[in-house]
Amino acid sequence: MTLDYTNSIPLHVQLKQIIEQKIYNGDYAEKIPSERELMDEHYVSRSTVRQSIEQLVREGILVRKPGKGTFIAVRTINDWLGSLHSTSENIEKMGMAPGARLVASQEIELVGRLKEVTGLDKAHHFKRIRYANDIPMGIERHYYPVALGKKLSQFNLDEEAFYELLERELKVNTFQAEQEIRAGISTRDDSELLNIPEGTSIIIAERKITDVHGDFVEFERAYYRADMYSFKITLSRNSK
Repeated sequence: MTLDYTNSIPLHVQLKQIIEQKIYNGDYAEKIPSERELMDEHYVSRSTVRQSIEQLVREGILVRKPGKGTFIAVRTINDWLGSLHSTSENIEKMGMAPGARLVASQEIELVGRLKEVTGLDKAHHFKRIRYANDIPMGIERHYYPVALGKKLSQFNLDEEAFYELLERELKVNTFQAEQEIRAGISTRDDSELLNIPEGTSIIIAERKITDVHGDFVEFERAYYRADMYSFKITLSRNSK
């Protein structure tokens, strides 16, 4: 990917996209090249380089360390399909610090698809923003049977993981999950919470969990930043 000097897109925007792509491709490990190195590599001015870097700093992708350089703040969180893990566990596996902020906790009536999937007329709904190294990377909406949701609401959900609470405190043995993943775009409200432009590409993951008896436990609808979250699966082919 190279700069197109004839393109109407400003050079600092193009350079930002190049740096960002190299970060997610793993071309840059812990830090990006110096301003001088970027200037020489792409034949642009110092002001162009600084504009690109400053935008990435504002978006939480880069962080400046005075006297040391500009370092990468974001790493993609990998969720391996085929095993049931919480978001906190996935973030920790990537060597990052998980975080959460509860923004809604209420009993609601279900209609349409939510009612169909859960089999419930009413549910307790939780909405949380999820963080990795203090960077907002997702919004998760959880729907539980009312009685179970009321018990969960008694805990500090800014600190605790739902799966751990279910198993450790409420003795609910989650057993199986059905998951659907698709692409989407961010709404205005969610974009503000995730600090991304409205209409940004996101990953939408829906997960229905049952316990060892086959009873419904939870339905989750999550919206993750596509630049910070990925799903992986191991496939095999049996030769005949």
